[in-house]
Amino acid sequence: MSPPNSMANANGDGNGVLMNGGRVDFDPSEAPPFKIADIRAAIPPHCWVKNPWRSMSYVLRDAIVVLGFAFAAAKLDNWALWPLYWVAQGTMFWAIFVLGHDCGHGSFSDSRMLNNVVGHILHSSILVPYHGWRISHKTHHQNHGNVEKDESWVPLPEKVYKELDTSTKFMRFTIPLPMFAYPVYLWTRSPGKKGSHFNPYSDLFAPHERQAVLISTLCWTSMVLLLLYSSFLFGFLPVLKIYGLPYLIFVAWLDMVTYLHHHGYEQKLPWYRGKEWSYLRGGLTTVDRDYGIINNIHHDIGTHVIHHLFPQIPHYHLIEATKAAKPVLGKYYREPKKSGAFPWHLFGYLVRSLGEDHYVSDTGEVVFYQSDPEIFTFSKPKSN
Repeated sequence: MSPPNSMANANGDGNGVLMNGGRVDFDPSEAPPFKIADIRAAIPPHCWVKNPWRSMSYVLRDAIVVLGFAFAAAKLDNWALWPLYWVAQGTMFWAIFVLGHDCGHGSFSDSRMLNNVVGHILHSSILVPYHGWRISHKTHHQNHGNVEKDESWVPLPEKVYKELDTSTKFMRFTIPLPMFAYPVYLWTRSPGKKGSHFNPYSDLFAPHERQAVLISTLCWTSMVLLLLYSSFLFGFLPVLKIYGLPYLIFVAWLDMVTYLHHHGYEQKLPWYRGKEWSYLRGGLTTVDRDYGIINNIHHDIGTHVIHHLFPQIPHYHLIEATKAAKPVLGKYYREPKKSGAFPWHLFGYLVRSLGEDHYVSDTGEVVFYQSDPEIFTFSKPKSN
């Protein structure tokens, strides 16, 4: 099945199939000629080694920056500087999330206890239920690219999409609203799915995972209580300025980055069902992104293809592992567009994708996003 494309250009036919002299040049939905073992074998052995001291050094680095920003902002208390603080601190909250994310994958260290302790501290501090999120994120990795089983930014089947009211569509597809969806997702998941990351008895979790989820929910609750007490002690506005607004910037980073890992490429990429899906084919639909100076700040999370296939590789080895794997991946690896100091170019991909990628067909084992040209058209009342 040839892929549609959202962009007609000199190399395309206007319907999205890349052309070369009148023939299809590359169909990303075709099964790759290599196996995941071939990619694994190409990655140097040391890339799999986890160094807990090195991992902890990143935690220390980020913690010092976060505390330094907060102290400086509170000390200066200058309205001309507060917006800069909110963006900078929100970006650091996002970096903290990525380190907790590594704990959840077990790429932080070989010690489950160290991973869980550090993960709880990091994620609870930014209002993320560590185990609840860790388990659902594991489901995402195990089913990436699967329309029916994936967990993160899953395409809506046409039937589910058409049942959404206009206000829900507006919230889901209108910039910047989807970039603040993460807290809602934690409580209610995505349209068409049930459960909560806070409820141990949610459909997300197996019975043996309930205790862990409860512990994380209690840690999250403790952080909420700490913020409420701080508001009572210091006032609502100082807590909002120091913590609340950076939290919103963090949420925007999280939603934008995770969305663009799986959407917004120049050529529409496939999603799978049934026998056509495999762990390898699903992983190859992910996209690497270049974030300029943010790459180092958020621990190279934009190097995402190899991370999705091998989440146990520490973030500080992902660039080298990707370079080693490229000869095996061939055209199935999509070289990210180089960024300037700040990744302004990614906002164009984000806006275009949300304007075009609305739903997938209810049928077929290899599907691509389709567009609804009347997405925000309010239905007219029926005449008597």
